[in-house]
Amino acid sequence: MEVNSVLETVFKLIEEKKYALVREELLEYNEADIAEIIEEVNDTLGPEKSVILFRMLPKDISAMVFSYVSSDCQIDIVSGITVRELQNIMEEMSFDDMIDAMEELPANVVDRVLNRTDKETRKLINQFLNYPESSAGSLMTIDYIGLKKEMRVREALQYIKIHGMDRETVYTCYVMDSERHLQGIISLKTLVVSEGYEVIGELMHEDFISVNVMDDQEEVAQTFKKYDFLALPVVDKENRLVGIITFDDIMDVIEEEVTEDIERMAGVLDGSDKEYLDISVMSHVKNRMPWLCLLTLSLMITGGIISHFEDLMSQVISLVAYMPLLMGTGGNTGTQACTLIIRGMSVGEIELKDAIKVMWKELRVSFCVGLVLSMVNMVKIMVIDQEPFLIALTVSIAVLIVVMFAKMLGGLLPMLAKRLRIDPALMATPMISSITDMVSVIIYFLLATAILGL
Repeated sequence: MEVNSVLETVFKLIEEKKYALVREELLEYNEADIAEIIEEVNDTLGPEKSVILFRMLPKDISAMVFSYVSSDCQIDIVSGITVRELQNIMEEMSFDDMIDAMEELPANVVDRVLNRTDKETRKLINQFLNYPESSAGSLMTIDYIGLKKEMRVREALQYIKIHGMDRETVYTCYVMDSERHLQGIISLKTLVVSEGYEVIGELMHEDFISVNVMDDQEEVAQTFKKYDFLALPVVDKENRLVGIITFDDIMDVIEEEVTEDIERMAGVLDGSDKEYLDISVMSHVKNRMPWLCLLTLSLMITGGIISHFEDLMSQVISLVAYMPLLMGTGGNTGTQACTLIIRGMSVGEIELKDAIKVMWKELRVSFCVGLVLSMVNMVKIMVIDQEPFLIALTVSIAVLIVVMFAKMLGGLLPMLAKRLRIDPALMATPMISSITDMVSVIIYFLLATAILGL
């Protein structure tokens, strides 16, 4: 869908107050597209117009649209509709989408919604809202197909026909005993191709994979990736089935984790799920300042080291010209290694026990890379810059040592961070660059002192 062309039409119709035609235009698209249009209307024309559009949608469609719009837009919509209307929306939404929405809404609004629900539903909602934010329990839904192992295939299929439309997925069914202990799983495919008289308990798979309700969402994402699941059962400590996590929910987690890692690797400490343009200027400043202050301090230290070697630089001015080359090369090569190690750890390819293997591999890689770069610089300095051999030798050896140090550091720091229970992404670009800058300067001038005899 070309949103811009649709928005032009929608804006024009709103300006002419032809809301019936706006409604017809919106209903031409699916819920995700409608949500995008309403968000644009909310940002451009204000909440009053977006609420009008939202209230014109059919009840079942408005519930889906509400689950797709951003949390800020949800709050604007809630501010413009009645509690009864909000209650109707919540009732139409899937359980996990309803929980996600309630986590973002103001507490007083949530309380008013809960007051209108029955006691059992209210207890269940409160239970889900109390799970830690990054746990499997906060991701799961109770909308699954639960079967008994004594059922026959025809009974199970009939049950699915009756209840399947209200469930998140019907492709995998979960077999439980009378106390809801998870005993096995069975696919819809197995049910369809089996004879009607066969018993579920004889067809189900008992070697299933499940996660605990308190497991971290990142671990759950790795489990999905490893086994290629469409849905994953969530059990409590007594192996009772409390819900399932579906693939669409885990995709949101993966996006969230990747975004967080990228922000940390860039030294931006932003725990918000808002989009860039929706974050205030002062929030951007607050998120970026801690690392920038730390990096400024490290640069001051590097500057102090350079000042210490002023006499050496005054005797051989050409040494100064190659400092940016050396520092930049160290930072770039260190960041390369660090990024690959962080990625390997995040997808489960590298474990802490692999530290020695990682160091050995990075040692060999860094030697080869450093050797090539040092030879290139040797030729460039002597042939193009026409500097003396000893200066070319100093720079080339420094490049080799710095590259080897930076790559070893880039491979070691993320693993050390994980051992210390710190986010490895924090050890990426800012810290690697700062450390390699300082070490590069020290190595460079110590080599110059030794080789040039100054």
